[in-house]
Amino acid sequence: MQYRQFGKLNIAVSALGFGLMRLPVIDNDNSKIDEAEAIKMIRYAIDNGVNYIDTAWPYHGGNSEIVAGKALKDGYREKTFLATKLPTWLINEKEDMDKYLNEQLKKLQTDHIDFYLLHALDKNKWENMKKVDALSWAEKKKQEGKIRYIGFSFHDEYPVFQEIVDYYDKWDFCQIQYNYMDIDVQAGEKGLKYAASKGLGVVIMEPIRGGRLANPPKAVQDIWDTAKVKRTPAEWALQWLWNQPEVSVVLSGMSTFEQLKENIESAKSSGINTLTKEELEIVSKVRNKYKELSPIACTGCNYCMPCPNGVNIPRNFELYNEAHMYNTYEANRRDYENLGDAKASSCIECGTCESVCPQHLTIIDYLKEVANYFERA
Repeated sequence: MQYRQFGKLNIAVSALGFGLMRLPVIDNDNSKIDEAEAIKMIRYAIDNGVNYIDTAWPYHGGNSEIVAGKALKDGYREKTFLATKLPTWLINEKEDMDKYLNEQLKKLQTDHIDFYLLHALDKNKWENMKKVDALSWAEKKKQEGKIRYIGFSFHDEYPVFQEIVDYYDKWDFCQIQYNYMDIDVQAGEKGLKYAASKGLGVVIMEPIRGGRLANPPKAVQDIWDTAKVKRTPAEWALQWLWNQPEVSVVLSGMSTFEQLKENIESAKSSGINTLTKEELEIVSKVRNKYKELSPIACTGCNYCMPCPNGVNIPRNFELYNEAHMYNTYEANRRDYENLGDAKASSCIECGTCESVCPQHLTIIDYLKEVANYFERA
């Protein structure tokens, strides 16, 4: 296993971290973890050098932390850095933070959390965290020895990310969504470099975009096949991240032993600036090919929002494009259904959006196309 410096902290973290949100389950029920198999996987990872284990309150219907606690018995807790997260959306007052942290310590069967994150911050959750003075509370818990390092995970736009980083000069680390397709999404590459410049360790989530980059369409696979060094698409995605000096640890949510073993082997050969110029060009070609497979040239600028009738136009287009780019129709159809009244079929053809679209897209026609695609019998 390769190890990397974690921001300004004087600790070495394994290049690969185990994210416990996609553990093997029974009967396709996400809340029913196959405990025996999951514990074997977690311990195998630790035995093979992985020393960063990441979980959270809501993962697997609240059961991920419980399984993590069981897996880290018998001496495994002492071999790992354990990360979990405060469920920010459930916090209404200061007392709630103590309630959830104490419950998490029980579930995890430990007296302290190494890396404690304010979970899934966006503009609204961040405002609430400031309101309940979460950072002063976290500093107190640090003094009490219940947590060692304070961080946050993030899902919003870059300006919000920078605001959060700049607000508090004692952040130890952050966690962002980042992969070769998402260099300009959420915090993105700009956020990665900014956080690192401030001395924060940067934990990467969704390195394979929820598995979407692991099984590419033929047009993309043909590009990977031109490389001199042969790697699986998943390995290319991981190596691209490990190539960057600002990345501290890459989390992978692994569901099978096969995935776990492949990623551990890949991590062994990882390193900063190890990809050649030609290999980085291949990754760029893959990114461009995926974009070519995207039917609607929406840039997500949001000039069309808000829609007078509540349609989430950029999100509809994003789901439609992703279904074509990554061959994920069923998964994207479910996400589409979850939009409720914000679905494409709620469009009343008022035309307000088309008058402000800088790309001059025929939005009404595209929304009809999206609705027909996802709502076909």
